[in-house]
Amino acid sequence: MEMEKSGKFSDYLFAKMGPPTSTELPPKTTERSDAPVELTGYRRWLSDNLMLLVTLSGVLLGVILGLSLRPLNLHGDSIMLISYPGELFMRVLKLMILPLVISSLIAGSASLNAKMNGKIALRTLVYFASTSFFNAALGIALVLLIHPGNPDLHNADDRSTDRRAVNLLDSLLDLGRNVFPDNLFQASIQQAHTVYLPKPTILHVFNETINDTLSSGAEAQRLAEDLSEEVVLVRDVQYRSGTNTLGIVFFCLVFGTFLGTIGQKGQVVVDFFAAIFEVIMKMVTCVMWLTPVGISSVIAGKILSVGDLGLVMSQLMWFILTVAIGVFIYQFIVMQAIYFVFVRRNPFKFYAGLIQAMLTAFATASTAAALPITFRCMNEKLRVDPRITRFVLPIGCNINMDGTALYIAVASIFIAQMSGMVLGFGELLTVLLTSTAASMSSASVPSAALVLLLVVLTAIDAPVQDVTLLFAVDWFVDRIRTTNNMLGDCYTAAVVEELSRKELMALDAASVNYQV
Repeated sequence: MEMEKSGKFSDYLFAKMGPPTSTELPPKTTERSDAPVELTGYRRWLSDNLMLLVTLSGVLLGVILGLSLRPLNLHGDSIMLISYPGELFMRVLKLMILPLVISSLIAGSASLNAKMNGKIALRTLVYFASTSFFNAALGIALVLLIHPGNPDLHNADDRSTDRRAVNLLDSLLDLGRNVFPDNLFQASIQQAHTVYLPKPTILHVFNETINDTLSSGAEAQRLAEDLSEEVVLVRDVQYRSGTNTLGIVFFCLVFGTFLGTIGQKGQVVVDFFAAIFEVIMKMVTCVMWLTPVGISSVIAGKILSVGDLGLVMSQLMWFILTVAIGVFIYQFIVMQAIYFVFVRRNPFKFYAGLIQAMLTAFATASTAAALPITFRCMNEKLRVDPRITRFVLPIGCNINMDGTALYIAVASIFIAQMSGMVLGFGELLTVLLTSTAASMSSASVPSAALVLLLVVLTAIDAPVQDVTLLFAVDWFVDRIRTTNNMLGDCYTAAVVEELSRKELMALDAASVNYQV
């Protein structure tokens, strides 16, 4: 007892005396400290935003280079060489998409239980459908208010009588075929789509013997032409080159969900795909240092390849402004309001953290190509839960097309206005619904917006041949609407994370209790 009291008393004395001061020697100047030096002021800002500045410099350099070289009227080979570094940059980014999607989805869905995966998937799909519907409605309101369609824009001599057989049913059925691929390896290189072919008739057999039965060659040709007028087109499902990302996403979600149900037996597989994801993200970090050369090359080459830039911009300026105003309203007002209502944080701080990914999406005109950089911004800079980002971003990359819904709605009514059509409430409702549905099925269609625009124009019986007028500005408008698509995925992840916070905390607590 006395020993305990004396021990407490000595501790009390030492605490009162404090650490020795005069006897302590100062550290030698030659000794190196293991603690890292913390940057302050503008040095810290430069260190945190270095990659953003690198990306921004690439965009500005590409615009300046493209505009300054246009007066030289460079040869096609010279433009190709200028675009070549950008082509390689795009190929490297696209190279990492498939392993990134597979590893992120399997590792992300396996880390959650089946019930949690169902809740997150439902919240994600409801958010995607709601925002696509809103963007289509916003586009219709703006195009009716601004009325950019001028009947004098198109030349009647350029109008073709060819009406391509496209309808919404084919797009939706192709969507289902691609969601459920019959061969996983084929899905990595091909995707299903519907084409229209001449119906097999006796005409083919008859043509082989027609010259033998008729003495005059002119009579044979006349009879063949009469029979060819009766050719009927029928649907045929074929495969075209291109990764069926939607089918791979569905398979990985199901595979990862069931992988998480077998417990420790499947942990080695989960760790394997998590390691692949980490390796791909390290590769992305290295590739990002090529951004100034790659992005500047892409933008400069695209500006140089446009024929008469000034004429195209002046003719379709109001159409471009209508789309740009819609994108601006959605990005800076609607998105920020949604984020603030659900997350209760500063939305513009979240937006600023995504500028690098947004610039990459703008330069590449592809949400999928910007996916590696989007992952990097969401996980490392904005600290969104990786279980949510690995789940939401790959799905949104294929389904969530907010900017495309807005563009299709604006472009379809723009073409109707050019043709002098007056659309009633029924036609506007048709545009609203078909734009929303077509945008969400765009994963199965390459050059998504322009091809899906034919679907909407066919639904309202508008002239589909006037779509060619938009080819001249699609390279620019595509980049604007792609930023909407990419940001929509990121804001969806943030909102779904907030809505799923209780479930995520319960999973964390369950995993801690399991380890104990």
